[in-house]
Amino acid sequence: MEYKTRLYGKTYTFDSIKQVLNQASEHKSGDVLAGIAADSRLESIAAKVILSDCTVHDLREAPSVPYEEDSITRIIQDDLDLHIYEKVKNWSLAELREWILSDKTSGEMIREISGGLTSEVISAVSKLMGNLDLIYAGNKMEITAVCNTVIGKRGTLSSRLQPNHPADDPKGVMASALEGLSYGVGDAVIGMNPAIDTIESTTRIWDVLNELKNRYEIPTQTCVLSHVKTQMEALRHGGKADLCFQSLAGTQKACDAFGITIEMLEEANTLFRSQGTAIGTNVMYFETGQGSELSSLAHYDTDQVTMECRCYGLARHFAPFLVNTVVGFMGPEYIFDTKQLTRAGLEDVFNGHLHGLPMGCDICYTNHMPVDQNDAETLAMLLANAGCHFMMGVPQGDDVMLMYQSTGYQDIAAIREIANKRPISAFEVWLEKWGFLENGRLGPHAGDPTVLL
Repeated sequence: MEYKTRLYGKTYTFDSIKQVLNQASEHKSGDVLAGIAADSRLESIAAKVILSDCTVHDLREAPSVPYEEDSITRIIQDDLDLHIYEKVKNWSLAELREWILSDKTSGEMIREISGGLTSEVISAVSKLMGNLDLIYAGNKMEITAVCNTVIGKRGTLSSRLQPNHPADDPKGVMASALEGLSYGVGDAVIGMNPAIDTIESTTRIWDVLNELKNRYEIPTQTCVLSHVKTQMEALRHGGKADLCFQSLAGTQKACDAFGITIEMLEEANTLFRSQGTAIGTNVMYFETGQGSELSSLAHYDTDQVTMECRCYGLARHFAPFLVNTVVGFMGPEYIFDTKQLTRAGLEDVFNGHLHGLPMGCDICYTNHMPVDQNDAETLAMLLANAGCHFMMGVPQGDDVMLMYQSTGYQDIAAIREIANKRPISAFEVWLEKWGFLENGRLGPHAGDPTVLL
């Protein structure tokens, strides 16, 4: 079936809904690299015009990867709330967009229909939104989850304390963690990327983080971001952790490249619920990022935003405590510059929220991108107003292990003050006890971790 529209005396023709969806995307270097981007701004607008007339049903019937070929497609389709889907299936994407943005539509109402939307539908509606639309709509939705504490309450902005070290040295990890805590960072999770992915290293870092959490009675969660198989074996060998981490991709083929399966994730979720140390039932932590499917040649000629949405469709199957997009980490081949970085961050947080996920963002960039810290800080402020659940806290915004730039400890404190946001309430009480916070602002001992020694 062909899809046609005429703009300014020229007829634009598309061969499939997938092509319409691809070319309706805002410009991304990764889509250009994949050879699926619109040839011009007008062609992209033409695709948006056609997409706006497509229905929720049309998009459901056109998954990016066939149901028979892909386990993630099957999860997205099989998890669909059919009762809700029947109510909205005949809505056009334009109608869905207008309904979401209406001041008569509350966040609770949006949450009620989200289970009836496939990831392709959610991707499609985001392509019809401007940046301000994404911020406005994303901020409407209050989405909470429970591990040891409750994330996502209205008026909060949480942070991941990321004390990475190039050699996983416990003293270096501890020094970085203490400094981060002194600036009010770490209420979402104290989570470290290990330099060495082994059972022994994972267990050792868990011990360091848990000793810190338990010694000072910090109301938070701990996590080591090794491979899910490593974490499961470490847990079975007596290790203790609150959250289980894994990076996700939007197709089975791309997940294969990550060394993961749906069955493996289900096993991990069950194991950490039964043997982990979390109080609540939301025990998974997932990371995503536009471009990962193309990097493993597993994108099935599908645009980055749609592939990213499929990651969220997979994630919501497991009711995670945390999900964050590592926007910019893939480099300029996928997200080229400030404009693309900003757009991707806003898309990802809105799309994650519409999937019902507690969505955070690692606002990062590699050193070969035409992006700098000013750009990261600008995006951080936009995301704070878009209802972003959490951001990264890295010493001076410079991750010395992963070799990329992100947001620093002090940035989190400044953004909270400007945006009138607070940490998770239990964590705020703890910060006030040590003098790191006072009346929602940095206190007399802020930046002085020696008070903990």
